[in-house]
Amino acid sequence: MTDKTAFINFACLGGEDDLSSPASFNPYEPTPRASVRYAVIPAPYEATVSYGKGASRGPAAILEASTYMELYDEELQSEPWRAGIETLPPLDISALPPEEMVEVVHKASASVIADGKLPVLLGGEHGVTLGLFRALKEKHPALSVLHLDAHADMRAVYGGTPYSHACIARRMAEEGAPLVQLGIRSMSQLEALFLGDGGTGDILNVRSYQARQLRAGIDLKEVLAHLTDEVFITIDLDVFDPSIMPSTGTPEPGGLLWEEVLTILRSIISRKKIAGFDIVELAPVAGNAAPDFMAARLAYRVMGYINKSIDSTDRQ
Repeated sequence: MTDKTAFINFACLGGEDDLSSPASFNPYEPTPRASVRYAVIPAPYEATVSYGKGASRGPAAILEASTYMELYDEELQSEPWRAGIETLPPLDISALPPEEMVEVVHKASASVIADGKLPVLLGGEHGVTLGLFRALKEKHPALSVLHLDAHADMRAVYGGTPYSHACIARRMAEEGAPLVQLGIRSMSQLEALFLGDGGTGDILNVRSYQARQLRAGIDLKEVLAHLTDEVFITIDLDVFDPSIMPSTGTPEPGGLLWEEVLTILRSIISRKKIAGFDIVELAPVAGNAAPDFMAARLAYRVMGYINKSIDSTDRQ
């Protein structure tokens, strides 16, 4: 990974002058560093995972897969990379306890935000999200959160720490962010009681929708109404059904499909200002690269949706 190519492409694995390298998003027209819109922060961490291992390898797998994507997005009919994508070196957090890891992610995220770039965090377990969230909340006090996940992540403490991946939604809600959960289909009894109405209610500043409710049909106007104008999107890949996303530490049956998730993201991003987003909990499986590629495509598609929203606003 070289600084020379970091602002040209997503994965930063190829050389600027290597026209045959699949790693370069655009070796012909380097993006000036001053015009870079996105800063990708790899956060390889998995200290509190509770079942399957491998989330620390997720960021590298996503970046590797990104080197083989088409640059042209067929849905958006555009090339999202043209807004400028800078990929930073992986954070040195693998040996840190959770609380210290959160602070390192927070510091790195705050630096990206201060530089005027939109942070894209790649996990790693879901606990890495808290550092980015805190940095965004400092910049955007009225920040709200769109949380796509199979799990409620509403535990007060798990595994002896409040910084566990199973506590991330609880932490963000307690720190004052209106939060909408989509795709939930696994929670403890205490989490259900905390959320109210069997885990589908509105408690404090949280609105939680289970996957079965989404399939029955919900009015996305309800989701939009609960979110503020500035939104942070956190995507745990286990929100997807294991049939298309088996590479997660805790896969749950009954998940959402690709187009269902894109429909949600498209609707929210077109109507809100996205302050940053993350994609977490990819645990690569040897011999099955499809989930890695899917995660990379998801990150690139979200960037494309954000570009379209910003460009539309600028034209108004």
